[in-house]
Amino acid sequence: MQNIYDLSQTDLEQYFISIGDKAFRAVQILEWLYRHKVTSFDEMTNLSKKAISALKENFVIEPLNLKTEYVSRDGTVKYLFELKDGNLIETVLMRHNYGNSVCVTSEVGCNMACSFCASGELGCIRKLTLSEMVLQVLYVDNELNKENERVSNIVVMGIGEPFDNYETLLKFLRTVNYPKGLEIGARHITVSTSGIVPKIYEFAEFPLQINLAISLHAATNELRSKIMKINKVYPIEEIMKAIDFYLEKTNRRVTFEYILLKGVNDSYTDAMNLVKLVKGV
Repeated sequence: MQNIYDLSQTDLEQYFISIGDKAFRAVQILEWLYRHKVTSFDEMTNLSKKAISALKENFVIEPLNLKTEYVSRDGTVKYLFELKDGNLIETVLMRHNYGNSVCVTSEVGCNMACSFCASGELGCIRKLTLSEMVLQVLYVDNELNKENERVSNIVVMGIGEPFDNYETLLKFLRTVNYPKGLEIGARHITVSTSGIVPKIYEFAEFPLQINLAISLHAATNELRSKIMKINKVYPIEEIMKAIDFYLEKTNRRVTFEYILLKGVNDSYTDAMNLVKLVKGV
């Protein structure tokens, strides 16, 4: 049976309409799942017996399976989850002075094959489902609740290229932002891309005020193409043109991510090239 967490609000509304029930059941269920965090359909006390019976026949409430947990000296926690098909993904809790941030994985493996990233060595085995993405956040939030804390920020920067799992990503963003659910503010959510240019244009049209981060790591095409294969498809000038469009359309900040690689992209010349590239942004 399908995990109930795989259904977005729209999916739930369509399901209940299809069985002759009311669309507002979707709101009730999302509140139970994400705000009250129930573990069985029987706990959804404001649903009719007919609705609960239909849910039991077609869906399950199933959390992620934690395999290993690593805690750093600075309080950062890395969770290793085993999916139903045996694949492993990681989620990271980072504690900051402004709140608790969760780094979410979007794929098993990654097709981008950046030279500095271990995930690319696997290739993309498969894209994660909506449940596999939202349950990462829910698991960490449940752990924080034990300390009277909660998840305040989300960064989709874990394993995988989020824009390579685009439709599920958008469902995920709507779900974690949902006002009667986890209610993570849109401006507290950031999506990182290695530079899939067509999706940057598409994302500019997304109605929620989600932050965008560009995984840049080099300021010239020659260097970036050596460490990031995607640059051969979408060179820097195309990325910057897309960012200009995004800024004009959304009036929101863009973050440039730049990993310092010793002897590769950390020279004075590299720094000045970066200054020239982002000047005026």
